[in-house]
Amino acid sequence: MSRLANKFAELKASGRKALIPFVTAGDPYPEFTVPLLHEMVAAGADVIELGVPFSDPMADGPVIQRASERALAHKVGLRKVLSMAMEFRKTDQATPLVLMGYLNPIEMMGYEDFANAAQRADVDGVLTVDLPPEEAVDCVALLRERGIDQIFLLAPNSDAERIAKMDAVGSGYLYYVSLKGVTGAGHLNTEDVKEKLELIRANTVLPVGVGFGVKDADTAKIVANLADGVVVGSALISKIEANLDEPEQAKNQIIALLKSMRTAMDS
Repeated sequence: MSRLANKFAELKASGRKALIPFVTAGDPYPEFTVPLLHEMVAAGADVIELGVPFSDPMADGPVIQRASERALAHKVGLRKVLSMAMEFRKTDQATPLVLMGYLNPIEMMGYEDFANAAQRADVDGVLTVDLPPEEAVDCVALLRERGIDQIFLLAPNSDAERIAKMDAVGSGYLYYVSLKGVTGAGHLNTEDVKEKLELIRANTVLPVGVGFGVKDADTAKIVANLADGVVVGSALISKIEANLDEPEQAKNQIIALLKSMRTAMDS
């Protein structure tokens, strides 16, 4: 059983939900990332999504786009992100780590080279935003051979057939994008999320994480009552952007937000 499967099983057994923060690797500078990952775990994170900087992140709103630009200015690419993952794993053998990004850097490296490098870095999952299941067969097979989960995104307009296809090809968990549009946009409609999750659960055996609208402890609690995991990204990265001259202040604010979410989710 993979780290992700183990983590979700443990959480389910204890009646808790996964807190899944997302940060962009290398933002605001490379040395900031790995210590932040460890502090997020200490603050209550169960799974970490580590963003791979990309020059054209089409699904991301302006906050995460600018985070990618800052990281790329420091020459942080896929290989550097894998090195960060390896560094994180030296002192944390328990927390599942998911690389989240776009297909182009993986294709540039080559599927097999990437799969081997991800295995060496002890990565647990890969979420490739622009890789649909129909085109993922080769990549999924290479990752699965190495014990790495391929995670897929579900949209508000994904129907039962599409959900079942993601369930058949994916593993680890499914990521439900709760809003139409890009990251950091709009507000959660609880009833819409509840209704969609009923359809999703009827067509998958995988845990379901919900993101693209979680901004604070209140929304984290609402989502935790509905889903298996709560994904938060833009709300964290905005703390970095607001404190570029004081990165430690940004880190403190991120940790405070995650702790408040953890408390709300567990209450």
